Amino acid sequence: MKLRYTLLICCFLGIGFAQHINAQSTGCNSSYSRFGLGLLRDLSNSNNRAMGGVAQALRSGNRVNYLNPASNSAVDSLTFLFDVGMNLQRTRMVQDGSHLGVNNTAFDFAMATFRLRRHLGMTLGFTQYSDVGYTFTKESIVGNDLTTGELITSPAAYAGQGGLHLAFMGVGWEPFKGFSIGANIGLLWGTINHEIATTYLQNNTTTTNDGDLTTVYDASLLTWKADVGVQYQTLLNATNRLTLGATVGIGHKINREATYYSSYSAETVDDLTIQSVPKAYELPMTYSFGVAWEHAERLLIAADGHFEQWGSCTAPYFDKYAGVYATSTGHYMNRLRFNVGAEYVPGRYDRPYQRRMNYRFGAFYSSPYQKVNGYDGPREFGLTAGLGLPITNKINNRSYINVGFQWTHRSASAAELITENVMSINIGLTFNERWFMKWKFK
Repeated sequence: MKLRYTLLICCFLGIGFAQHINAQSTGCNSSYSRFGLGLLRDLSNSNNRAMGGVAQALRSGNRVNYLNPASNSAVDSLTFLFDVGMNLQRTRMVQDGSHLGVNNTAFDFAMATFRLRRHLGMTLGFTQYSDVGYTFTKESIVGNDLTTGELITSPAAYAGQGGLHLAFMGVGWEPFKGFSIGANIGLLWGTINHEIATTYLQNNTTTTNDGDLTTVYDASLLTWKADVGVQYQTLLNATNRLTLGATVGIGHKINREATYYSSYSAETVDDLTIQSVPKAYELPMTYSFGVAWEHAERLLIAADGHFEQWGSCTAPYFDKYAGVYATSTGHYMNRLRFNVGAEYVPGRYDRPYQRRMNYRFGAFYSSPYQKVNGYDGPREFGLTAGLGLPITNKINNRSYINVGFQWTHRSASAAELITENVMSINIGLTFNERWFMKWKFK
């Protein structure tokens, strides 16, 4: 491996893992991450994301595409693919005429794809599945003191952190020409922590009856995640190729408990309220389909559709009237997501550098999966664009720096809820070199 590649990889991994270690969640700062499993990440890597997140029918020996494991069979015998990326974003939140801007930086993913044997490839990787990260305050009116008539209010400070991480292994096999099957199996783990600190004020002074109330909702999750996929690719003629792809994600209950803590500052430790519920969370069945058309190794157009059965999944909640922490359905909604994208390369093997650059564009729309205080959660739609920049000026260069830009608009069905506009920059490195070539000396 040449020195410049080593330095680039070390820089990306160093920045990414430093961010990951120093903060439980640096990927978002959104009050919507307070619900469900948090804000779900766009799991595509940097080149797919610049194309709107399409992946199901993308098949190439020159890119990592773990979202459909059947694509692993496309890697050739001499290639080792390594893909690593990070994300920088600025979010502008608006509510009732007020606005706030926040910045976040997060490690995105690290993946490697290589060939095991003829028509059989493997991908190993790590990525973020969801993010929990927010802080905000809200003041409620309790009523008036029966003796003095003074107004009693209860300002509350909300804070959350955590998220879920995914480490996975995927294999893809091409049993006969044009048709491939594959599977991903992974370990999903992380923590979800929500805390509410409520203070009771009378005439802007803390009351002395009960003190402050602290409520904590906490869960430490560990489970498996599995997906199976297929792809079919056919040549329409000498210059046009069509690919179809589909994956199914296996839904199941997460065999871990969620815990509720509640106490007043004036109480003793013996008065602390603790309740736990088993198998509090659940992953949904997911179904994804995609189609891609490629012309003369210059133009690639693709589209995906996804259906996620969150509506039948359980989640924990506290029934304040019964004083019971329990699980139930009704906190989620079935989710639909659509992606379209294109990639254009003027001349993949031409000598001028700018003609070998990859130009990418895309768009996406996603319906909500969360319920927010009884309302439908935030819908998302966005636009993407990006460049694949060859690292060297050699005609046979196979390694790229991928730079993507994404604008996401997030808004809920209720007008009083927060609207978010997110501008993000995704930076990735695709290292693609012939590591396994056998040399002959005479």
